[in-house]
Amino acid sequence: MAIGIGIAVLVIIVLLIVGVVVMYNGLVRLRNQMNNAWSQIDVQLKRRHDLIPNLIETVKGYAAHERETLDAVISARNMAQGAVGKGVGAQSKAEGALSGALMGLFAVAEAYPDLKANQNFLSLQEELTSTENKIAFSRQFYNDSVLTLNNKVQMFPSNIIAGMFSFSEGEFFEIEVPKEREVPKVSF
Repeated sequence: MAIGIGIAVLVIIVLLIVGVVVMYNGLVRLRNQMNNAWSQIDVQLKRRHDLIPNLIETVKGYAAHERETLDAVISARNMAQGAVGKGVGAQSKAEGALSGALMGLFAVAEAYPDLKANQNFLSLQEELTSTENKIAFSRQFYNDSVLTLNNKVQMFPSNIIAGMFSFSEGEFFEIEVPKEREVPKVSF
């Protein structure tokens, strides 16, 4: 009888240890997935930052008197580059400001038919649009990864393991620019 109880206790201990290991490894996998998703955003943001100077130079030739708009884009790009490595919130805010400045630049381009027809400008605009789509997809994947990790960190019983091993919640990449939240107005 004592041997049976000893075996039962040993089985329970082994199951608990296996459960802790499985939950710990799951949390590590989710944290790594979130970090990888952030790296994918970072790659696309770098591409975006690299495209902007070429776009600015192309627009300069056509819209020299739109200096304020060009300066705003350059300033926003520099802020976005300066926010790299300062956390998701800071980078999200800076990238939102850059998106707003780019919207202003494309609005300026609408006023210049020759610029809109320029092949270099069209090519850069297409590359930037493609990059913006990749950034949006990467943000979505990152936020999904953060959600999954946060659920594990907050839900029982994995929250106990997360607390024991200092796993923390991830920060969502949110839109900080109110203009980006608005529904676009279409008129004919």
